Amino acid sequence: MNKTFKWRELGAGLIVPIVLIAVWQTACSLGWVNEHVLPSPWAVVTRWVAYLLPPRSFAETGGSWLAWAISGELILDATGSMYRVVVGFVVGAGLALPLGLVMGASPRVYAWLNPLAQVLRPIPPIAYIPLAILWFGLGNPPAIFLISIGAFFPVLINTIAGVRQVDGIYLRAARNLGASQSTLFLRVILPASVPYILSGVRIGIGTAFIVVIVSEMIAVNNGLGFRILEAREYFWSDKIIAGMISIGMLGLAIDMGVNKLNNYLLRWHRGLEH
Repeated sequence: MNKTFKWRELGAGLIVPIVLIAVWQTACSLGWVNEHVLPSPWAVVTRWVAYLLPPRSFAETGGSWLAWAISGELILDATGSMYRVVVGFVVGAGLALPLGLVMGASPRVYAWLNPLAQVLRPIPPIAYIPLAILWFGLGNPPAIFLISIGAFFPVLINTIAGVRQVDGIYLRAARNLGASQSTLFLRVILPASVPYILSGVRIGIGTAFIVVIVSEMIAVNNGLGFRILEAREYFWSDKIIAGMISIGMLGLAIDMGVNKLNNYLLRWHRGLEH
């Protein structure tokens, strides 16, 4: 019954996109829009397939089927973007998580560091682009630096909120049972703050994926963002939209994966009970 409901929900979610694509194709077929400004869905799909397929012959890859299969421009760009997202997120979240736990658990540390965090938090990662290029040059390092900043603050703020909003009843009960400070932190505070931390992780990954596209338009010479900028230079509108669709599909896959991971790790949480 649950699977049937999910399939119905998925089918209902496809209605609006299908209608929009049909209207889009009709408008292009009737010549209501300039094909150079807004290419038809069929032209976008054709360009997307060409973007996906390996551009080189099998012989040029040294006779390796694996090398040939992954030599498609879209696969290489998506791989480059994902590498930057993963490395940047690991760096940003890896710094934010312990700092957020300490700031949330210690009022003194929170008083020291929170003003600085609140000043830096509203600054968008894009504003750091000149400094990133000045400090790290071009290539992956500035992109990873910007992605780390984008992932850092969502994880930090949610971790602090999770620790500081642990129900006082749990803390008093643990202390009355003789729990030490380390036990209190590891067995009560940390598990209770996990839902907040995972929410921050989900937001941080989404932010990291946004930042990587912007950074690739400026600091690197490959990736989905770079390819969209290249297509703009040559006025390849169909490739621009194909790149945007690729970003959306990849982002959707990442979000679905993180959501499933959250559901698995929080299966004990009463908010996920059915």
